Amino acid sequence: MDKFIGLIGLGYWGKNILRNLYELNVLHTACDFDEKVIEERKKDFPDVNYTQKVEDIFQNPEITSVAIATPAVTHYELVKKALLCGKDVFVEKPMAISVREGEDIVKLAEEKGKILMVGHILQYHPAVNKLKELIKNGAIGNILYIYSHRLNIGKVRKDENAWWSLAPHDISLILSIVGDMPIKIYSQGFGFITKGVEDGVLASLEFSNGIKGHIFVSWWHPFKEQKLVVIGTKGMIVFDDTTKEKLFLYPHKVEFNNGYPIAKKEEMQVIAVENNEPLKLELLHFIECIKERKRSITDGYEGLRVLTVLEQAIKLTNKGEISLN
Repeated sequence: MDKFIGLIGLGYWGKNILRNLYELNVLHTACDFDEKVIEERKKDFPDVNYTQKVEDIFQNPEITSVAIATPAVTHYELVKKALLCGKDVFVEKPMAISVREGEDIVKLAEEKGKILMVGHILQYHPAVNKLKELIKNGAIGNILYIYSHRLNIGKVRKDENAWWSLAPHDISLILSIVGDMPIKIYSQGFGFITKGVEDGVLASLEFSNGIKGHIFVSWWHPFKEQKLVVIGTKGMIVFDDTTKEKLFLYPHKVEFNNGYPIAKKEEMQVIAVENNEPLKLELLHFIECIKERKRSITDGYEGLRVLTVLEQAIKLTNKGEISLN
């Protein structure tokens, strides 16, 4: 396969994208503004072509696609430049830091006829795909409630709060499972480390079909938790990304005896899932979309839906609720 992808950003997450693009033999050039970061990456990947100038990627006709893994505040300008230079784009979440910016680059991608894909990695996780399959096949009946927790100690940021840094994954997944946008959002945040930057946010969502959910994110938490729970009328499914077995089915349900509800507990079942790296599957999907000129599962419009929830919820932090209908 030709090497046709340029990567911008080799830091905390970019190094993982670097490894995968290298293993897939599609990486043409890797860019980072920090020479020290480049020197560190050279230790593991000495034969990669490195640069500190984004123009070396944007102006190279051999590079037809760009992956962007820089801080969120830089996404809009870099994505826009890449599209204007005629490149297909994969950008890490969030794709921009406002709905207005997101709408601008989605429109530009459409005008240029270019692929725009957002890095909502959970959509490509084998356990998540299995979870959706179980729900579709009626394993837990009708969905009543969904909640997700994404908690840990660090990485603390100053240029974006925990909501923008952590919640896009969970918002993307919940919207995908429900198949709709929320009609109401409630949120509350707290910030103790850096003034004006929320270290944690708790948001509640209400959907028109009656499904409710909440998302709790924090980088100021005593232990790591990355868990999504879907509760239905006939059972419950748990996706736990911190354990060896990722997916668990609890066939618990409520039965009525003379009008009184009684919880009927059943044995938990471990659901087998394929052990494939989600990031590699995500990047393979990007490559497939480029080759076949088709829309991504997490295209710009999906990214806009996530941005809408992100933006509305943070406006409400410590302010109450907003109606979206």
